Amino acid sequence: MSQTIHLSPPDVGPLEESYLVAALRSGWVAPAGPDLQAFEHDIAERVGTGGAVAVSSGTAALHLALLGVGVTPGDVVIVPTLTFVATANAVHYIGARPVFVDCDPRTGNLDVDLTADLLRRLRSRGERVGAIVPVDMFGSCVDYLSLVPVCAEAEAPLVEDAAEALGASHRGKPAGSFGHAGVLSFNGNKIMTTSGGGMLVSDDVALLDRARHLSTQAREPARHYEHRETGYNYRLSNLLAALGRAQLLRLDEMIARRRQLRDHYAKLFAPVPGVQLLGAEDTESNCWLTVITVERERCGWQADDLAAHLAERDIETRPVWKPMHLQPMHAGAESLLSGAAERLFADGLTLPSGSALTEPQIARVLAAIDEFLAARPGGPAA
Repeated sequence: MSQTIHLSPPDVGPLEESYLVAALRSGWVAPAGPDLQAFEHDIAERVGTGGAVAVSSGTAALHLALLGVGVTPGDVVIVPTLTFVATANAVHYIGARPVFVDCDPRTGNLDVDLTADLLRRLRSRGERVGAIVPVDMFGSCVDYLSLVPVCAEAEAPLVEDAAEALGASHRGKPAGSFGHAGVLSFNGNKIMTTSGGGMLVSDDVALLDRARHLSTQAREPARHYEHRETGYNYRLSNLLAALGRAQLLRLDEMIARRRQLRDHYAKLFAPVPGVQLLGAEDTESNCWLTVITVERERCGWQADDLAAHLAERDIETRPVWKPMHLQPMHAGAESLLSGAAERLFADGLTLPSGSALTEPQIARVLAAIDEFLAARPGGPAA
């Protein structure tokens, strides 16, 4: 049995090891420490925000961001239907209600025109919209040039879920910097990792201070343990922050590797009718995951066929996110839909995209895809 090739395995090496060992030897093993402070500074500088708060996950960062912009129980929060469940879960943590909106079929990102329509509908009913949470899907930013004015007109805070997009940009402005607050994830499969972890970024000093307070069990500054409200155990550890600092130094290198792999896929699928790379025209993407869409009527096969072929060869693939409005936990939830997310779920396939993939592994993936295409009617010659 050959070794499984995964979608996006962690890319760590000697530099990360040296940072972790140095942190251990420094004695700063508890959550607080100099690496934690330095990591927050470095991320804020990279994203271009006034500050940052490092926490245990991207979901924790999103929860704190929503609290920070004033979302309260009963509020509506607009969430893309094409996203990972964590985006909607954070809304539920507060007792607010997610209302889902469909995506742009070319990118998978939130459909700005539909969002504007949804805002008008909600406001006409007198609903309070606590926040709008666009998600930068697969490493490509939402069209913020169009979305930011829509949010401003509706007086609805924008909380950017950039969990998948660190290192990407839109019109030269970094992912994570477009909203009143932004959220990053350092989960093990992300563009860079701290094993688990996340970051809240913002220019709002009061919001960051509030998030830092809540993330440490809302402990008051007293010699004894004093608490006036419910807090959370959300702080990132100093050791994981040390790992993140090393990863951040290598971020551009890792993005370049992923873009190179995406270019290989683009060349391989270019002659195949009915197959497109999602968001292929976005030159500012961090290329976190490469997704293809398959039109069965044009190419004579479907995404599941290629997935099965690759699975037989120990190569992992995955469908795109199942839309939130199709999830059992959100049955009956209010949504404004075009059908785009459902089509992407049916016709999309995520391919191995990690920067840690070796040249032999990449060659194995490309050869397996080429073998599949050659066996299809009208496919390239073997």
